[in-house]
Amino acid sequence: MSNQSLRQTHWEQISQTTYDLIVVGGGITGAGIALDAASRGLLVLLLDKQDFAAGTSSRSTKLVHGGLRYLKQGEVKLVQEVGRERATVHRLAPHLVVPEKMLLPLIKGGNYGYWLTSLGLKVYDILAKVKGDDKRRMLGKTQALAHEPLLRSDILKGAGYYAEYRTDDARLTIEIIKTAQRFGALALNYAAVSELSYDEQGKINGVYIEDQLSPQKTKALGRYVVNATGPWVDELRQWDGSRHGKHLFLTKGVHLVVAHARFPIQQAVYFDAQDGRMVFAIPRGKVTYFGTTDTAYQGPLEEPEVTPEDVQYLLHAVRHVFPTVRLTNEDVISSWAGLRPLIYQMGKSPSELSRKDEIFWSDTGLISIAGGKLTGYRKMAQRVVDAVAQRLKTEAAMLIPPCHTDKIPLTPKPLADYYEVQQYITQQVGRLRNLQADLYYAPYLVHLYGTQTELIWEYFEEIYPAQTTDIDLAIILAELRFAIEHEMVQQPLDFLLRRTSRLYFDTDTLPRLLKPLLLTMHEAFGWDDDTLTKHHDELLQSLRTHALKYIKTLISS
Repeated sequence: MSNQSLRQTHWEQISQTTYDLIVVGGGITGAGIALDAASRGLLVLLLDKQDFAAGTSSRSTKLVHGGLRYLKQGEVKLVQEVGRERATVHRLAPHLVVPEKMLLPLIKGGNYGYWLTSLGLKVYDILAKVKGDDKRRMLGKTQALAHEPLLRSDILKGAGYYAEYRTDDARLTIEIIKTAQRFGALALNYAAVSELSYDEQGKINGVYIEDQLSPQKTKALGRYVVNATGPWVDELRQWDGSRHGKHLFLTKGVHLVVAHARFPIQQAVYFDAQDGRMVFAIPRGKVTYFGTTDTAYQGPLEEPEVTPEDVQYLLHAVRHVFPTVRLTNEDVISSWAGLRPLIYQMGKSPSELSRKDEIFWSDTGLISIAGGKLTGYRKMAQRVVDAVAQRLKTEAAMLIPPCHTDKIPLTPKPLADYYEVQQYITQQVGRLRNLQADLYYAPYLVHLYGTQTELIWEYFEEIYPAQTTDIDLAIILAELRFAIEHEMVQQPLDFLLRRTSRLYFDTDTLPRLLKPLLLTMHEAFGWDDDTLTKHHDELLQSLRTHALKYIKTLISS
């Protein structure tokens, strides 16, 4: 069945079903709730007005990390929970959540002194139950420079060396949604909730939905509705008449991407910025990316802007600690900005606001969840579904089994551990060598798709050399076919931003990719010429926003 016919079937199914749980918001939190609920046997509908993970969940630092800095704020329980969750999510998706050694330079006048850092990292290890070689080590100045020669030696005193995990946030979200679907959840992107529905007693009993890709409208009925819309949580609470008491405080985080050759760090570094904040710099394939900022935000929620001030702040932070790198605007390949939906606390700065999640249950029955971190998505989901399960037990005598998402792999035919991941990458290297192709694709494909890479190779064999003799293009078109047929891609940016992150991390492939991408999707979806032109213009605008803006500004000035 084609992508479009399957979508239409799902659309028609909505009005014929009463769901146990309707989840509004297809980011990491909503995805986690859908999987938890569906795996416990509940009938679940997951909706997003944009593509899945189009908001905060594709715009993070792309780390599954324990939040070391929250120890300084006294949030021991938060650090303990998310610290342990790192290992759980790594076990569930070892190809996608991968170990990343982190270097924490200790500098004169910086946030962290030697003994407090040593103690803090030790407590961090204990709380997170870190074992073996992943336990923290303290390094002297000479050792720190051996690990990262680019560090500024005149202010360097030593370093902490500890373990975190790197991921692709949007792909993690997509794989959770696909896993929820295997348990029977129905998930639709570009399905906007336009209004909430209530029964005669004023209790919420469903939502009205408008398809963003066609004129279709429908109504979905559900026992419970969860508002997991991230930055839009207060908007739905406003519709429900329950936006009172605690409310959101949005902060903006910006990341910049440069060629790894221009910022050739040897491993991830967590370093002091000029104003006392901390910044991550992370090598990823051909590039290095770094961020983030943390500033109060009021503005459009769909596409927060990366401003020249944001860029200068991050470039200055890098130049301060890595003086020989000498990055400028001209080096910026791409960028992104995301919003953190934090819960407002009087008198606290954006950096001081808690990352704890909270659940709000309104008088009408609308369940809203806000706050939290990417790393803690599974526990956030568990708390929501546990609350629903308790209500179902009381109100409908339904006994819902306990959460077991800690035992559900997040991909078909999962690799057992990171050792198997590395072995599988080695297999892909052999395959690429036989093709005389770029070996970069071995870790790239495995870390994005795991063993689903085999299906991409099946598509590749149909495309190469029958449709193109360009091996790079054939691999990309095979990925695109996989994304269309298995990952609910509807528009070009779904593929470029949230299934592959090419618009951030592999921009040099874009010039030869854009036309075949548009033509392939034109054929797959039966677009008319006006729709094709619209998507072409959106692609160019997104390139200006994410990839070319500062270079063009520099040239024009």
